[in-house]
Amino acid sequence: MDLHTWLAFLAASCLIAISPGSGAVLSMSHGLAFGVRRASATIVGLQLGLLLVLFIAGAGVGSVLVASETAFNVVKVLGACYLVFLGVQQWRAAGGPALASQAEADPGTWQRRVLTGFLTNATNPKGIVFMVAVLPQFMTDQRPLWSQLLVMAATTVVVDVVVMHGYAAAASALQPLLRSARAARAQNRVFGGLLMAMGAGLFFVKRTADA
Repeated sequence: MDLHTWLAFLAASCLIAISPGSGAVLSMSHGLAFGVRRASATIVGLQLGLLLVLFIAGAGVGSVLVASETAFNVVKVLGACYLVFLGVQQWRAAGGPALASQAEADPGTWQRRVLTGFLTNATNPKGIVFMVAVLPQFMTDQRPLWSQLLVMAATTVVVDVVVMHGYAAAASALQPLLRSARAARAQNRVFGGLLMAMGAGLFFVKRTADA
């Protein structure tokens, strides 16, 4: 990949990462509930899901998915239902301190956070549609496909890790203000409501702009 093409892709990756989405909401939610260190497991999961979406789109499978109404709707419904499920869980959760103490007591909790992050990105049809539209703009047939995908994957992951940790750190800074049970319930309902709203919004995502 040429330097000027990579710089353009880097700029696009920054804009994609910074724009609010389910990954950002999840990073902030877990950063606030668990702190930045524990939220890192969630962010690792987000990156695994992002890599899956990127390679699906880059390998051409994403084009088939976007072209097939049935396949696209299956992914869309699964992704929407999963975000709504996460939102309901968050809405009904206990206070932040209780969640944090539970995470400390249960050594397997980090695995669930990785899985939560992975499924959040992997079942997001908007991400697949976006990647299918964006990746070809930065690819050329003069270089091997997989070498270009590896460069793009590394760039996307590094940028997204930095941005998601920034979101988690910003939310974590608010922990001292949310130590009461009432405040913790309020933040759970805010983030739970956002996740449910994003999940509901996925039901209206279409395959193409003119579909």
